Amino acid sequence: MARTWHNAPMSDVITVRSLQCGKVRAFRGADEPSAIAKAPVEGPVMVHRLGMAGDEQADLAVHGGPDKAIHHYALDHYPFWRDALADHPLLQTPGAFGENISTEGLTEEAVCIGDRWRLGSALVEVSQGRQPCWKVDHRFDGARVNATMVRERKAGWYYRVIEEGSVCAGDRLELVDRQWPDWTVRRVFGLLIAGDHKRDRAGLEALGEVTALAEPWARRRLVLLG
Repeated sequence: MARTWHNAPMSDVITVRSLQCGKVRAFRGADEPSAIAKAPVEGPVMVHRLGMAGDEQADLAVHGGPDKAIHHYALDHYPFWRDALADHPLLQTPGAFGENISTEGLTEEAVCIGDRWRLGSALVEVSQGRQPCWKVDHRFDGARVNATMVRERKAGWYYRVIEEGSVCAGDRLELVDRQWPDWTVRRVFGLLIAGDHKRDRAGLEALGEVTALAEPWARRRLVLLG
């Protein structure tokens, strides 16, 4: 029987639908290279402290690292994007937004900062939401995806790796610990990225209790507090 978690999905066990990895390469029409283009991976993939084996990041100053080792994006959002982007061809398969993990039944409203999930045999922890950048717009031929992600709070989230292991498509993603049930990815993203701090200073102050929040977002909170 599934455990009952405050702000949890209907089930605390989700199926990994697809895994994607990508290599750094020239980003068409841009001066900077990128690894945002991810392709599905067949079979087991090792999950290391800095991410999934075979996956790369181009600009390590803002991408990758222990707190952004793995990017998870909900397939649940794809119908929204197909409507918004006139069924762009990138949306035919998972990985359109540079995500490593694709699932159905789990979104930013149901995932909390600090949640620990058993991913195959690995153990991962939610560290922050994804902060979209210009490369998302560029990938979609200049469409205003970035701004829409912020407005709709549909940006995905990152994991840090607590225990290394392996995972493959079809494996379970199981919630095993939740310490901060009030701090969903959507709520924290709203406060730190989407401007909600302007009307919820008390929430911004209380967010300091969430010690699992990635350091860049913890610093951003202090800047917003002034």
